[in-house]
Amino acid sequence: MSTATSVFAVEGLRCAGCISKLEGGLATLPGVTSARVNFTTRRVSIAHDPALDDDSLKLAVERLGFVAEQFHGDLAPPEDAETRRLLKALGVAGFAAMNIMLLSVSVWSGAQGTTRTLFHWLSALIALPAVAYAGRPFFASAFAALRQGATNMDVPISIGVVLTVAVSLFETIVGGEHAYFDGATMLLFFLLAGRFLDSAMRARANDSVAALLRQSAPGGHVIGPDGTTQWRAAAELAPGMRLLVAAGEAFAADAVVEAGQSNVDRALITGENLPVPVAPGGAVLAGTINLDAPLTVKITAAVADSVIADIARMMATATQSKSRYVRIADRAARLYAPAVHSLAALSFVGWMLAGAGWHEALLIAVAVLIITCPCALGLAVPIAQVVASGALMRQGVLIKDGSALERLAAADIVLVDKTGTVTLGRPVPMGVLPLSDAEKPVALALAQVSRHPLARALAAALTAQAMAPATIGDVAEAPGLGVSATVDGVPARLGRPDWVGGDAAGDTLMTAFRRGDGPLRLLPFHDGLRPDAAAALARLRSLGLSVAMISGDRPAAVAAVAGPLGLAATSELQPGDKLAHIEALQARGQHVLMVGDGLNDGPALKAAWVSMAPASASDVGKTAADLVFMGDRLLPVAQAVLAARRMMAVVRQNFILAIGYNVLAVPLAIAGQVTPLVAAIAMSGSSLIVVANALRLRTAAR
Repeated sequence: MSTATSVFAVEGLRCAGCISKLEGGLATLPGVTSARVNFTTRRVSIAHDPALDDDSLKLAVERLGFVAEQFHGDLAPPEDAETRRLLKALGVAGFAAMNIMLLSVSVWSGAQGTTRTLFHWLSALIALPAVAYAGRPFFASAFAALRQGATNMDVPISIGVVLTVAVSLFETIVGGEHAYFDGATMLLFFLLAGRFLDSAMRARANDSVAALLRQSAPGGHVIGPDGTTQWRAAAELAPGMRLLVAAGEAFAADAVVEAGQSNVDRALITGENLPVPVAPGGAVLAGTINLDAPLTVKITAAVADSVIADIARMMATATQSKSRYVRIADRAARLYAPAVHSLAALSFVGWMLAGAGWHEALLIAVAVLIITCPCALGLAVPIAQVVASGALMRQGVLIKDGSALERLAAADIVLVDKTGTVTLGRPVPMGVLPLSDAEKPVALALAQVSRHPLARALAAALTAQAMAPATIGDVAEAPGLGVSATVDGVPARLGRPDWVGGDAAGDTLMTAFRRGDGPLRLLPFHDGLRPDAAAALARLRSLGLSVAMISGDRPAAVAAVAGPLGLAATSELQPGDKLAHIEALQARGQHVLMVGDGLNDGPALKAAWVSMAPASASDVGKTAADLVFMGDRLLPVAQAVLAARRMMAVVRQNFILAIGYNVLAVPLAIAGQVTPLVAAIAMSGSSLIVVANALRLRTAAR
């Protein structure tokens, strides 16, 4: 039976429970084959019977308590405005809380009669609109949960805030002595601070799929039947079309070479430094770069079916595995919310049965709700994340996803890419260049007119020696071989050793130079290790993690790097192979930390339990990874693992502090010894204790 797929952008996805509810609810619908939520992009993909229309699916999503809009765009997610909304709400709550606290000072100081009533009314005029606006994130979430007969942590928060404001308004109307508008707004401020910090961390997870798609050429020059060329956008290219691809251009689609010879830079796909020669009959891939000479190619696959598009789809699918991670705060909320409801309800009923009036019983119930409000619990994780992230940032590590540190603390195996990760990813001359002072200006001049990576590396090395290029003429570049020219009538060549005049093969990181009948100069290059690679890997092992290398490079090149470092290594892996390797490890229960830098690492970075990339990585690598480290050192990877473990220790301490506070304070509230105002102050105090404990993480990365 054929199936159709519909994608909806969904608002209201906040935790792993939301994912389970949405996927489970949709899966029970007649005609729905499966439903998969992508938490990062806030979308649900529904496979269904074609007879089931999109309007019915949208209505089904909304009946589950979420706001949905059908998504028709590309793979890139819409801009997430949740962080901006929370920031506005936080500002309103903070402004209201400060002003109401100023008015409350007079009441606390003993203001009586008309003065006290006036201050209560002024507080009400500030608090009512502020609570209505700033409390929307909690009210909407609580209402959606209750409408489905469920509960979440926002339900006790909403009940506590609404009851506090209602009781305070009643006290103000009847001229009572107590109003708790300051407690309600202060409570909202602390809760919004925690939610904003959490949302801000989530917002750092950029769209790696969009970055990947930007690697493809926007289009190409299509050769018509009469031999003329016309520019066509990538979306208009189709199999069978012939393209003319100039030197230096990226291929816009997967194709096969019909005419011409050149070198192709495939580092985007394989991670290899060394260009690959292509000739008629050779395959080229979208996103790779034609280096040396024009090529005529015939498209073999539409852009949507290209290798780079397949990688994008793998990355989008791999993201869903992380969406199923249940964060520690979500796990706590599952038990906490029902317990709070029960305590408040029992307090109200117990005091009514004991003979107290409904007003007194309600005040005690409100005090219980406030004093048990999960403000400290809500701050326990995000404040620790922010402080630990700040410490890591000072050490050159950027955290893009708030849950990344939670996952990083649980990692037990590290997989590292070779080129650009363990190595620096840029060829450099090996030792002293064997060139005379007379040869260096000529070699520099030849290197500057070539696009070959080794020529560019040679040019950089000679320029660093303050060398000036010689004046050359009759410049010619032989595709896949090298560049030649004349200097004062004497021929000179720079390129493959066997082309320049030697017997050495041209499949290693080596180029050669020769001027006239002079000696052949072999110029070996190597992709140097990061300066602290050995120390960083040793530190990771000392933390109890096993380390291995996976690479798309050639076996000999991989062994030359992995061997001295004592790493088990697997070579010649395509993006799908790396993805399968990681999925196999994680299916056995291991938690993989993937460290890579290229497009070929994108699906692996997305699928891994947690991932890191160097700042020198491609846009795809940096946006797919959960953490990015700066500079040429590899040690920040180990520092991040250590900081994550310390953060989780502090988070556990924060939960113990928050729960311990409740164990001490709740009996007093149930006994009627705590007013709602005192409860709000005590709740705020517990939040400040949690914040102070988290500040110890300022040195977590050391």
